[in-house]
Amino acid sequence: MIRSPAGSVPSPDTQEDILALFRRTGALLEGHFQLSSGLHSPQYFQCARVLQYPEHAEALCGRIAARFRNESVGVVIAPALGGIVVAQEVGRQLNVRSIFAERRENELILRRGLEIAPGERVLVCEDVITTGGSVEEVMKIVRGSGGTLVGVGAIVDRSGGAAGFENSYSTVTLKVLAYKPDECPLCKLEVPIETPGSREAFHGKAPMSAPNHRT
Repeated sequence: MIRSPAGSVPSPDTQEDILALFRRTGALLEGHFQLSSGLHSPQYFQCARVLQYPEHAEALCGRIAARFRNESVGVVIAPALGGIVVAQEVGRQLNVRSIFAERRENELILRRGLEIAPGERVLVCEDVITTGGSVEEVMKIVRGSGGTLVGVGAIVDRSGGAAGFENSYSTVTLKVLAYKPDECPLCKLEVPIETPGSREAFHGKAPMSAPNHRT
């Protein structure tokens, strides 16, 4: 049985605890990364590395489930690929359906017979929010299906709250540096760039030290 490099740890109670868990599981990375938003950053949250361990997924997603437990959620939806595990675990803990939207011709849509019923109360989940573009696309699907948007839950909001979603909750909220490609200082220094998200395979780096943040 493969165990988490973080070992057996109690449920993280603070943002500092969660960041420490990311570091111990190698889920907090440094280098030169292209994010799914197209922005470049010296820091990257690879949530899959911490969520691969069921005990950590249960603890982190449990914080989101607890935040929305009294919101009468009927279904949880996420954008593929990163948010699927989050939505699945949050849905399990809320005892409701979990579905996902996936891209076809660069547009997020519902496929595979998945649907949102008119009037159904929907929670949108994501692993990492940077600009919030994918979440906004999923919110559009919810509204277009006649669903009622309950709120947004995420593991990490690296926009520092700038994404500005109403009734949102993230287990970690901090402002991480991100640059437009033509303004990226790492590009100017010709530092090799990697795309560690779901659109390109990632060959890992060592975990980083904690970024500057405020709890």
